[in-house]
Amino acid sequence: MRELSRLLRLRHPIVQAPMAGGITTPELVAEVSRAGALGSIGAAYLAPPQIEALCAAVRARTTAPFAVNLFAPGAPEPSSPELAAGVAPVLDAFRAELGLPRGEDPPAVNGLFEAQLEAVLRCRPAVFSFTFGLLAPKHLRALRAASIVVIGTATTVEEAALLEEAGVDAISAQGAEAGAHRGTFAGAFEDALVGTMALVPQVVARVRVPVLAAGGIMDGRGVAAALALGAAGAQLGTAFLGCPEAGISPAYRAALRSDAARRTVVTRAFTGRPGRAIRNRFTDAFEGRTPPPFPEQHRRTLDLRAAAARQGRTDLMLLWAGQGAPLVREMPARELVETLAREMRERWETRETRPGGAG
Repeated sequence: MRELSRLLRLRHPIVQAPMAGGITTPELVAEVSRAGALGSIGAAYLAPPQIEALCAAVRARTTAPFAVNLFAPGAPEPSSPELAAGVAPVLDAFRAELGLPRGEDPPAVNGLFEAQLEAVLRCRPAVFSFTFGLLAPKHLRALRAASIVVIGTATTVEEAALLEEAGVDAISAQGAEAGAHRGTFAGAFEDALVGTMALVPQVVARVRVPVLAAGGIMDGRGVAAALALGAAGAQLGTAFLGCPEAGISPAYRAALRSDAARRTVVTRAFTGRPGRAIRNRFTDAFEGRTPPPFPEQHRRTLDLRAAAARQGRTDLMLLWAGQGAPLVREMPARELVETLAREMRERWETRETRPGGAG
């Protein structure tokens, strides 16, 4: 815990997960960091000028450290016209419901990571985090030369070992309970659906760098449990969706308050890459279907997802959420961080004063 705090200059061993797609607004990131935790910008879908503008907006609100997150570059998964043709009728039927024209083949976007990373290096945040794979040695050297702390994402012990060997400063161990994209990059994602309680102590036992526990952590009890498992801190994403600063729609917020939040599913439906979201008609429509891989399916569904969000159609919206979603609390980000820290301290104090406790 002390090592993580030293690395990241934190008062609390809490990291707000970097949720891409507009969720991590400058207000959310800045308020989390101002409270003594680590706010994170999910910048994976942003062009370099947008990354620089967001970093500037955060710095206009706080001098505290924050993180920027990108998707690690990698060779695209093989696709085929047959995969696109297989899902086109489903997508076009939903488009018709939303008043959209039939879909067209999306343009490919190549080489974006290099330009994004250059923007990050110009911004020089305190922390750079990444998911979906490993960074090239030249990328790590550039980040290290800029004195930026680097955090990689692992969903298995084997991935954690690869990240440590590559030279990251810390590892986010993503349990199966976590919302949004799975970070799996070595092996089948089905084999990497390991719960946080099982994954974290195994990763801690394998690597020497600090480990963050991610997945299913919603309150101070969860943070304390992560520390008890040997983690240096906890990374929370879904817990911050209830903050007014989070960039989600009223319909998304309503879904998190509903019984639907109790039913999440790991699906490729929206982007072509496995991720955990609230189950709805869209995810059900892709049961038994193989969509084109990421990022092709992501581009093919962009118009549909945007229209569904505008119309408040939660049956067709992408509603990333972890299995702890029913525990979301509606409170400002700064208050949530302070509440998490207080609950964590209370849990540790209770533990230490019990018979047989550390005290």
